[in-house]
This record gives sequence, C-alpha cells and structure tokens, in this order.
Amino acid sequence: MATSEQPLSGFRIGVTAARRAEEQIALLERRGAEVVHAPALSVDPNRIDEVGLLDATKDVLSQPVDIFVATTGIGLKSWFTAAERWGLLTDLIAHLGNAEILARGPKSVGALRRFGLRELWSPESEAFEDVLVHLRGRDLHGVRIVVQEHGQSLSMAAHALRRLGAEVTTVAVYRVEGAEDPEPMFGLIEQIAERRVHAVTFTAAPAIAAMMQAATSTGHRDELVTAFQADVIASCVGPVTAAAFEMWGVPSIYPERSRLAAMVKQLEIELPSRATGTTLEVAGHVLLLHGDDVLLDGAEIKLSPAPYAVLQALLVNPGTVVSRRDLLGALPSGTAGSEHAVEMAVARLRAALGTRCIQTVVKRGYRLAVAT
Repeated sequence: MATSEQPLSGFRIGVTAARRAEEQIALLERRGAEVVHAPALSVDPNRIDEVGLLDATKDVLSQPVDIFVATTGIGLKSWFTAAERWGLLTDLIAHLGNAEILARGPKSVGALRRFGLRELWSPESEAFEDVLVHLRGRDLHGVRIVVQEHGQSLSMAAHALRRLGAEVTTVAVYRVEGAEDPEPMFGLIEQIAERRVHAVTFTAAPAIAAMMQAATSTGHRDELVTAFQADVIASCVGPVTAAAFEMWGVPSIYPERSRLAAMVKQLEIELPSRATGTTLEVAGHVLLLHGDDVLLDGAEIKLSPAPYAVLQALLVNPGTVVSRRDLLGALPSGTAGSEHAVEMAVARLRAALGTRCIQTVVKRGYRLAVAT
C-alpha cells in the first residue's frame, strides 16, 4: 500500500532509458516502486564516426557561418571535445561565435555557454519544429546554416530549408541506436500489453520509436497502443519526447519542467490518483476523476460548478442517457431554472473536454461517449 513516504509502493513502472537509468531507477525505488528496466536505445560515445565528424568540422570551418543551430547538450559537448583533441576547438568556437546562434533547449544553451558561446534565441517549447518555424519565417536565400544533429538524421529538415534558398550543413556527432540486447524490451512490451505495469517512462523521443518498432516486429503494436490509451500511463520527461506519441494516438503526461525528478514527482501524484479515482475512456481520451480533480489525457481540466455538476451526473452510469430535466435538477442551487441552463452547462463541458466526449441523444438528453 502506498504511503506518504513511499507513494509509489504497489506500482510497477517500466524504465526505457539507457543514459542516467540508474539515477531514475533509484528515484523510483526510493518511493516504493517496483522497476522493470528495458533500455530502448544505446548511446555509445565510442561509436562516434571520428573521420566523418572531422570532415564535417573542416567543412564548417571552410567558409563563414550565418546561423548555427545547437540541438542537444551532449551532442555539442561531444563535438567540441573531439575538436579539442584535433586542435581545432579554438578555431571552431571563434568561427561559430561570429554566427547567429539558435538553441533548441536549455541543455544546448548550457553547453554553449560552458564554451563561451551565447544563443540569440531559443523556443520556450524546446521543440526543434519551432526552430524550423522560426527559420521559415525569414528570408534564407544565400544564408549558410549549420545544424548540429541530435542523434537522428535531420536530412528532411535540411532539405526543407534548402528549398527556401539556404545552404545547409548538418553535423552528425553521434547516432542513436537500438539497445544491443532487445530481450528486456520485448519482455516489457508483453507486460504493457497484459497490463502488468502501471506506467512506463520515456526520456527521449527515439526511445518511443524504438519501442514501437520492437512491438511491430513481435506483432504487439496494436495491443501496446491500446494499453497506453486505456490503462498504462506513458510518462515523458518533457513535451519534445511526448510529441513522438502523437502520431500513434497515445495520450502521455509530462511535467512543466523537463527534469527526471519532476517526471517522478508527477507519477507520485498521478498513479495513486488513478488507483483511487474513476478512470474512463471517453471518445478516445482518458478521463480521470479523483475527488474534485478532473484530468483529460493527464492534463488537469478546470470546470466551473455547473459543467462539473453535469459531468458528475453523466458519470453515475457512464454511457447511460441522462435527461435534461434530471441534469437541471443536478445543477447547483442558484442556477437559472430552465433547460437553457443545462444547454449552457453542456456547452461549457464540451468546450473543456472536446465536443465528441458528450453526445446528444435527440429528444432524450445527453450521455458520455464511453467505450463499449
């Protein structure tokens, strides 16, 4: 049973991280969780293509750079460390220092500043897509852009920028590869499909792609997606990682600050709440009620008293039609005594949850669009 000292006691959590996995596992186990570790990726610095990186560095130095895009802290640090071994670090920093520097997020900002470089702009979202939006809004004809890749090829983004007239050079510092031993991941996928874990954590978008690829190869992809949609929490370290789930229709949660400790803290609240609250699948979304709290796909929904009262009435027997008269009787005292008040409360509830979550049954009333 969970306690204030061990709020995750009784919960089984899958961890897909390869880097900093020990730190994350320790954070979870200290809070009472049982951890299933199944690395999705292998990030091995020894696999850096030194020859290719050296050639790319010389290419960068061969002519002036107008815009430099830094995408990851570890990639930037690895690149500059390699440049130092080659005796090119001073030249590289001076060369990039003359460019307009864009940074994807705080980790790349931190790495830049450690080497004496400063960014001129960074998106609040930490999403590379927003860096591209920022660039696409400008005249790029004849502009030389250098992009430090973040473990996965950015060739498509480079091609898109070239279509706008830019000259783009990508620098591949390292490549993210799948785990050397896939067996733990195969085992975790089976446990997710069978609902034998309560949550799974992800600290990198490629880990999600790797899990989906593994699930596809074993014939469990649809079961995996269904489990995440209905019962198993997909917990991500931040919005960049969570975005990788969108194409699969999987709801995920992530903390305001993209940090391991914040992700674990969110699970401390989310898992016990789901265990004691009411959880339903409504129009493809996960609706959770715990006390006065309403969460849709892990995000808190603020409801005023009237729409909250309508939701509570619809939840008494989920999927059952509730008449306008009964809903009117459920509204808080002081609410206008007509069915128009019900319609207004339903409209506000739909605005908060999504129009498909509340169905109108002609001449009868309203119902929650729960899975049957």
